[in-house]
Amino acid sequence: MKANPGRQRQRLMVAAGLVSMALGAVAATPGLQTHDAQRVEVPSLDRVGGLPVLLPSYWFAAPGPQPAAGADTPSLQPALVLLHGCGGVFGRGPLLAERYTELASRLAALGVQTLVVDSLTPRGERELCTQRLGQRKTTQLQRRRDALGALQWLAAQPGVDRTRIGLLGWSNGGSTVLAATNLAHAEVTRAPVKPSLAVAFYPGCATERDRGYLPAAPLLMLLGEADDWTPAAPCKELAAAARSEPRPQWVAFEGAHHGFDSTAAVRLRTDVPNGATEKAGVHVGGHPQARALAAQRLQAFLRAQWQLPAPAAGAEPADAAPVLLPTVTIVSNPPPHHPRTGP
Repeated sequence: MKANPGRQRQRLMVAAGLVSMALGAVAATPGLQTHDAQRVEVPSLDRVGGLPVLLPSYWFAAPGPQPAAGADTPSLQPALVLLHGCGGVFGRGPLLAERYTELASRLAALGVQTLVVDSLTPRGERELCTQRLGQRKTTQLQRRRDALGALQWLAAQPGVDRTRIGLLGWSNGGSTVLAATNLAHAEVTRAPVKPSLAVAFYPGCATERDRGYLPAAPLLMLLGEADDWTPAAPCKELAAAARSEPRPQWVAFEGAHHGFDSTAAVRLRTDVPNGATEKAGVHVGGHPQARALAAQRLQAFLRAQWQLPAPAAGAEPADAAPVLLPTVTIVSNPPPHHPRTGP
């Protein structure tokens, strides 16, 4: 039986309203800004002239819980590497884009520390979005090695629980998440530090799908059904064809374009040559309901995988807990074939 689109939209709007209420308590905490981060240099596994590429990075160490009675040190906390998309980490000037500081703030409220890694500026780049695939100066091989190096750096930090280290990326960074958690890559298999979970917002999935995805950790993919830059279908196919447990999870949001978790209006970018269709350009922009539901699904995934403590009484409205999200929200069947595309 076909789902009623009107009922689906109503369900999304109701759930989004409850999610917004739930996130309101977090938003009441002063948000982190670039100056709140410790500027660090993280060694990549990528090397130039025999030396590791040093990645300018921003370390948001969340305040830890008080030591248990009789203990000398506080409890160790989980940490996530945040991997930027093709636009890089910066917004205006030298400041981190709002996407990274906003998520770092929300994760800090959960007791999760974050490391924002810049793969572009040490290689003389500011963005990759307008460069054609196959001609980019910063490749997925380099970015995969950046992610693996960042995991090693995190594991060595005092206060970090090395059993609860993860990767989270957007777009091109989401593709990096897939590459850095695919045991089909020999260097991923050999890596001394592997993530215990991974999250990818609207990644390009065709390359790792075609290689054969062998997951190193539980993976959650958050996708837009209307994405014409990195379409959802290859990601669903990757999950279906994954060669071992744990099976990747995915959620696709009706009517959501690439970048649905932003607050910007949807616009057509004609300067992007790597879209999924023959038409010029791609659509990019926020979708309020998908943004809210993705935030809820992300928090639920982190809590389940890392056994994070439940929110304090009163931190979330009582009626937010029972919200049931659809595993998938689909408007129409995907076309039978998608060209290899990516951010």
